[in-house]
Amino acid sequence: MKVHFISIGGSVMHQLAIALKRKGYSVTGTDDEIFEPAKSNLANEGLLPAAIGWQTDLITKDIDAVILGMHAKADNPEMLKAKEMGLNIYSFPEYIYQESTNKIRVVIGGSHGKTTTTSMIMHVLLQCNKQFDYLVGAKLEGFDQSVNITNAPVIICEGDEYPASVIEKKPKFHFLFPHIAILTGIAWDHINVFPTFDFYLEQFIIFINKIEKGGILIYNETDAVLKELVEKNKRNDIRYQPYQIPEHTIKNGRTTVTIHQSTGGLKVFGNHNLLNLNSAYFACKELNIADDDFVHAIGSFTGAAKRLELIGSNAATNVYRDFAHAPSKVKATIDAVKEQYPDRKLIGILELHTYSSLNEKFMEEYKGALDKADAAVVFYSKHALELKRMPELPKEKVIEGFAKKNLIVINDKNELQEWMRHQSYSNTNLVLMSSGNYDGLDMLTFAKQITL
Repeated sequence: MKVHFISIGGSVMHQLAIALKRKGYSVTGTDDEIFEPAKSNLANEGLLPAAIGWQTDLITKDIDAVILGMHAKADNPEMLKAKEMGLNIYSFPEYIYQESTNKIRVVIGGSHGKTTTTSMIMHVLLQCNKQFDYLVGAKLEGFDQSVNITNAPVIICEGDEYPASVIEKKPKFHFLFPHIAILTGIAWDHINVFPTFDFYLEQFIIFINKIEKGGILIYNETDAVLKELVEKNKRNDIRYQPYQIPEHTIKNGRTTVTIHQSTGGLKVFGNHNLLNLNSAYFACKELNIADDDFVHAIGSFTGAAKRLELIGSNAATNVYRDFAHAPSKVKATIDAVKEQYPDRKLIGILELHTYSSLNEKFMEEYKGALDKADAAVVFYSKHALELKRMPELPKEKVIEGFAKKNLIVINDKNELQEWMRHQSYSNTNLVLMSSGNYDGLDMLTFAKQITL
């Protein structure tokens, strides 16, 4: 097979390129900019383009597949030439499907918990010495890549609802056709992509209809919106497995879970993670993993990167960072830490960084998200608004939307840094929630300093 990547420097694109090269394919690729770690990763595999920029001379008739990255523009010269030549052009998920037509496909969709659930399944299968391919949106301990394509009989895929590519606007998870599907929940986000809630819901109905006949839908029945959607769109040619929070106990900051007759301690915590764990259990059960083996394996799961990741700790203080930015994710993260450590002070710092979270009209969706934090800060930089070409977001609109008593709203990173320096962190958990970088603040160093 000869494969060419347009926008090979993407975070998952470059890893797919490496996976296919390791499989024995002939791989080329181009991009108009390549940053670390993609640059070094590609160089180490001999796949770094000789020059930055688009090279139409690389588009030749003997190419079996052109894989188009999300960031390629509609007027990309390589894509236009490939179209003229009648070559097979695939978005990332379309190509993943091409590589997995003979595999059992497990696809995890939903507005939240996709990465963690996918990672849990991968971790258990690895611990149980099962052969499988995967696609996941984060770095996971025990795996050197976030994408792998081999001749394994199973593939585990995180199913993203974002558009597949510039020429294929449908969500990525519409192209994966699962045999085993998971839906973790539905909470409207990405209003720049899905302008209405009904339009967003429609994407999940389509996903359910993409499940292969004879397959199974594992769904979170504690999510009222999802439960109603599933019940209104029942199919008679697939099975359904609802799930909820499994039996568990919390003692001295440690959670123990019971699955049927099997009991074991966990390194992760929170109702959202227990829900993720139960969905992962049902998926693994479909893959013939015994209950005892699942509970034993999941006990060593430490979480995916930036998902309630512990980045600093001592006897009196924990510092977590979390990718949470959507309202449901923020609430789940804050609630989880407070439930796990009810007697500790909880400080929550949330950065608004996405198009949705910086939209004034979206603020009311955050109502109650930070309620269980004893002290809460919402930070967003004017620089982020300028980069996204968005209008000013008035502080009073943020305060009104969150409806959190004594909420602090900060726009300047130096002011945020000073506020953080003046807090007491004894008997305290600090939770840093962001999909950005706090306008360049070094939070990792700060976490180490306060937990020395």
